[in-house]
Amino acid sequence: MSHQVINHPWQLSYKEAVDLQRQLRERVIVADQDNWPPETVAGADISYDRRHNMLFAAVLIFSYPDLTLMAVEQQSDVASFPYIPGLLTFREGPLLAGILHRCSRLPDLLVCDGQGIAHPRGLGLAAHLGVLFDLPTIGCAKSRLVGEYRQPGLGKGAMTPLQGATGDLLGMVVRTRERVKPVFVSPGHLISVKRAAMMVLKLSTRYRLPEVTRQAHQYVNRMRQKWLAEIERPVASA
Repeated sequence: MSHQVINHPWQLSYKEAVDLQRQLRERVIVADQDNWPPETVAGADISYDRRHNMLFAAVLIFSYPDLTLMAVEQQSDVASFPYIPGLLTFREGPLLAGILHRCSRLPDLLVCDGQGIAHPRGLGLAAHLGVLFDLPTIGCAKSRLVGEYRQPGLGKGAMTPLQGATGDLLGMVVRTRERVKPVFVSPGHLISVKRAAMMVLKLSTRYRLPEVTRQAHQYVNRMRQKWLAEIERPVASA
């Protein structure tokens, strides 16, 4: 079953990819929707093996607010788009889009390990997937890609604005654990900056990262390790 409302090719030139990002950015909606809170929240992540140029992707779907794991969808493939900062969605997006295609029902909210609108052209992974699937999405990154900010206070829940060059609000820098490095939260699609930041805080129950992306991160790393163990296993001689 396909849930995708916008389709486009993934194998594009640099100029074509940049132009597409600018076009899709016009469709991004940074505003809260009425159907809240969500009943299901998903975390998406990808692991990369450089030696074999392989990508391992997974989307884990949880019930909310109890965060019980309900479903896991995974996919792996050779990376077919080069590593270019600002265009990582064209490298990772095909796998995650393929996974979302296969879901019997899309989650009510998708949290990506990556950027939302805090991106050079305002269309990071979370924003891109959100527009393609008309799905509320949040980008939660471990490091800053664009924008300026002041360090938030040291206590859990402290946050400061992440602002663009013209002073526009791109997201929030959120301290999810006391005295631990903050995360960089930006809305992807169909959600406001404030709601995205508060949702990440609610999902960060014990660790620095939201539980949904933390578990997705662990899952894709196990996928990669299992695949490597299988291909590197010695072949028994006859």
